[in-house]
Amino acid sequence: MSFLTSATDVAIEKNLKQFLFILLVALSAAGLPKIFSSLRQVPYTLLLVMVGLGLALVDVRLLDLSPGMILMIFLPPLLFEAAWNMKWSKLKEELLPSGLYAVGGVVLSIATVGWALHAFAHVPWMTALLVGACLSATDSAAVIGLFREVGAGKRLTTLLEGESLFNDGAAVVAFGVLVELAVNPQPVQVSTTVLRFLVVTGIGLGIGGLIGVCVAFLTQRYELSWVEQSLTLVTAYGTYLLVEELGGSGVIGVVTTGLVIGNFSAKTGVVPVKRSTMIEFWEFAVFFVNSILFLLLGDQIHLPNLVRNIGTTSIAIAAIVLSRAITIYGFSALTNGLAKTDIPWREQTVLWWSGLRGSVSISLALSIPIVVMGREEIIANSFGVVWFTLLVQGLTVKLLLGSLKLLEDQSLQQQYLALIARRDALCQVATHLTQISDQLTISSTLQASQQAFVQQQLQQLHIDIQQMQEQHPQLQAFSVQQHQKELLAIEANIYTKFVQSGLLKASPIPIMQKAFDP
Repeated sequence: MSFLTSATDVAIEKNLKQFLFILLVALSAAGLPKIFSSLRQVPYTLLLVMVGLGLALVDVRLLDLSPGMILMIFLPPLLFEAAWNMKWSKLKEELLPSGLYAVGGVVLSIATVGWALHAFAHVPWMTALLVGACLSATDSAAVIGLFREVGAGKRLTTLLEGESLFNDGAAVVAFGVLVELAVNPQPVQVSTTVLRFLVVTGIGLGIGGLIGVCVAFLTQRYELSWVEQSLTLVTAYGTYLLVEELGGSGVIGVVTTGLVIGNFSAKTGVVPVKRSTMIEFWEFAVFFVNSILFLLLGDQIHLPNLVRNIGTTSIAIAAIVLSRAITIYGFSALTNGLAKTDIPWREQTVLWWSGLRGSVSISLALSIPIVVMGREEIIANSFGVVWFTLLVQGLTVKLLLGSLKLLEDQSLQQQYLALIARRDALCQVATHLTQISDQLTISSTLQASQQAFVQQQLQQLHIDIQQMQEQHPQLQAFSVQQHQKELLAIEANIYTKFVQSGLLKASPIPIMQKAFDP
């Protein structure tokens, strides 16, 4: 029985069914590695691409969005989540190299890809430059997840995340300028183009920063996690739309807002318990958006068109790899010489090979207006390069990290944490055995035997922990970090209990963080 009475109702029902089907397909793809062990080393995003391609082969099309809606729907949550999670204290230490990689990388990617396609395949300049613009946006999501899983250095992660944040804004602004020129050809004036870039960037920074400060102030007053989650989601989309309406870069506005909210809120008292719920919410939001995008990557591919453009795609791949090498090695040499950033060649090599293309490149390619000449070729080339970076580079980054000896020993930390966990558990057991002495639930002989066993095990654990610390001095800094997290969590949990019981209206500003500040 249906209560739908209008064409609009039927359209909404159709869209809802499509989204539910997409989510079901994405969840099914996430479960494939559990069934097929051979897929456990394949990045999740690549699995989605493969599933989407399989659906395309049987002519099942998931979603039909207009080009103008692509950026508006997909980019704000992706950009906000990445910026919200970025710690400014870490980012500012790598601000110079990350900024040069980002902005310089966009210029070099557009120029190199454009020149290569025009020179070697005689592709029209505008089409070639648009391919370069789509592919100038790096996507660190897949490789960052791998870095954290295998234990790559934190500096590598910070450099890559910082580059990705700035890169997205520069790439989208450059892409927008080229699309306008493609739709409405006119003579290019460098001074006018640069001035426009500065204006749209300034509007994005100003409006995004103002919104970020206001929202961060509000989120500090909310104790209900779902209110803060809803507010940040509205902020991500609202900032993008408002900044675009005012003539600025919505991408830069969203990134600025996310940075301000994530850092300002955390610095002035967002308790860890509350922040963890925000992380879970945004992880789901990004999972859902990426699921749609990467399924679309496979779903929207027309194999005959991809095959027809295999030559130009190969040229674009070579140009992207080359421009990435120039960007990383060139700007690293510059910052190492002038600013003493001291980025070793091994880390530079990983950064070069980790320049994957993904969500933003797909969004840009699909958002090109239908009236633009060569649109299908641009999409085919962009999709082909994204496929290469995910399949070839994404699957070999771990091997590269291992060969360059840049993997941290995660097993050592896990062994150490296992000893700490067992010590804490046995301490709780010892306390419990002491407390039941007056309850007469077991015989005194059995109780004494158990207490002696626990004390013996605790003594051995203390010896093992001390030996590990002496043999591996690097565990000392790790121990301090774990100790700090534990103290902060204890303080936060107490405040949360007072608020939940109604004794306090809002959590006090945590003070234990001051004990760790230099």
